[in-house]
Amino acid sequence: MTAMAFRPRVLITKIGLDGHDRGSRIVAAGCRDAGMEVIYTPPWQSIDAVVKLAMEEDVDVIGISSLATDHLIVPKLMVALRDAGLADVRVVVGGIVPDAEVPALLQVGVRQVFHPGSRMEEITERIHELAREARQARATA
Repeated sequence: MTAMAFRPRVLITKIGLDGHDRGSRIVAAGCRDAGMEVIYTPPWQSIDAVVKLAMEEDVDVIGISSLATDHLIVPKLMVALRDAGLADVRVVVGGIVPDAEVPALLQVGVRQVFHPGSRMEEITERIHELAREARQARATA
C-alpha cells in the first residue's frame, strides 16, 4: 500500500464522565487534515459503545482524550477490546495524565501517551505508524 493510498481510520473519543472536549476536537481536526478518516464522538461514551463503534467502523487506532482522570478506566477498555477480538486496534491516550500513571497505561497495551503541548505533527505521525502496524497485524492474523 503506497503512502498516498494509505488512509488510517481513527476513532477519537472520550470515555467516562469527562466532558472537556476541546483537545479531542483539535486532534480530530489535525488527523483529518493529515489525511486520515476520522470518526469522532461526543464526550461521555461508555466502553461498550467505543468497542462497538471500533468494530463497526473497522478502525486502526482509537484516541482517548482524558482531562479529568478518565484515563484510569482505559485498562477496562483494553480488556474489552481484546475480549471483542480487537486486540489489533492500537490505542493512544492524550490529555492530562500524570507521569507516574503513564507506565500503567503502557503496561496494559496503550501505545502512546500524549501530554499537553505535544505537536500535532508528532501526534499524526505516530498515529500513522500505529495504523500501519494495526493493519499489518490484522493481515497476518
